[in-house]
Amino acid sequence: MTGQSSSQPATPFQWWKPALFFLIVIMGLWYVKWQPYYGKAFTAAETHSIGKSILAQADTSPFKAAWDYALVYFLAVWKAAVLGVLLGSLIQVLIPRQWLLRTLGQPRFQGTLLGTLFALPGMMCTCCAAPVVAGMRRQRVSMGGALAFWMGNPLLNPATLVFMGFVLGWYFAFIRLVAGLITVLVVASLVQKLVKESAQPAVPVDIDIAEPQGSFLGRWGKALWQLFWSTIPVYILAVLILGAARVWLFPHADGAIDNTILWVIAMAVVGCLFVIPTAAEIPIVQTLMMAGMGMAPALALLITLPAVSLPSLVMLRQTFPAKALWLTGALVVVSGVITGSLALL
Repeated sequence: MTGQSSSQPATPFQWWKPALFFLIVIMGLWYVKWQPYYGKAFTAAETHSIGKSILAQADTSPFKAAWDYALVYFLAVWKAAVLGVLLGSLIQVLIPRQWLLRTLGQPRFQGTLLGTLFALPGMMCTCCAAPVVAGMRRQRVSMGGALAFWMGNPLLNPATLVFMGFVLGWYFAFIRLVAGLITVLVVASLVQKLVKESAQPAVPVDIDIAEPQGSFLGRWGKALWQLFWSTIPVYILAVLILGAARVWLFPHADGAIDNTILWVIAMAVVGCLFVIPTAAEIPIVQTLMMAGMGMAPALALLITLPAVSLPSLVMLRQTFPAKALWLTGALVVVSGVITGSLALL
């Protein structure tokens, strides 16, 4: 280690790189998230609605259901998905790896907590945040910090909490905030503790790490290409499959989903598998409750629908060990069941 650091001259710090990254982050989030959600909050306050449920079309043909759902879904998320891939590639070439190691790279609770805090302004859905997480992991961000950032984006989205308060009631928003925060911190910490990383040499944070050599455009093009092909094709395929499966996943009969523990478990599992745009869980739950769904399964859906999804888990198959992804999904289901069970007490 000492031989490597002494044989190469220290790379001079280029301040324009992190400055450019944060400029793109601010401009991108303002255009894709912050400004649209600001106007949407007034709509939610006035109408107590943020639109129709994305599951409103009850297609009987799986092929038509797949196409219709994919069309509606990708029209809603494509801007955020492009931004996610862009940020996931740029974080690999513009942010010094030493910065990430000192904040999110340590396998301690501090890294998990910082990952949660960094997620708050992102407001992305689980699939749009996945490319950013993949880029972070390639820069040696710890498992706990990356998982907290990934789940914190949708679960702790401040705009979603505001929408939820105006549409479903502040009782639901409070439960979502508390249960979401506990879910993010506990799940990320447990997975960090229970799943061992593949053997890598430990790098103390006080030792300078040589940044990869090469031109900025060349490194960025390579990172962008690798990130795109490792996440987006399987993402599109998984959305199509789930779009077809929604014919069976969500019952359409009025009053079919009542306040029983079996329905809480069923909705927790379905919510963990299904994929939705940001805040789409609000009109979904609103529509299902108007059709007779009980509060207990509704609370389970409000946790598991945004937290993870089958497409996002598949997108990160090369980013985390398989055991970490399975354990994350299982723990999210448990969190949804516990949250939903509160309404049965």
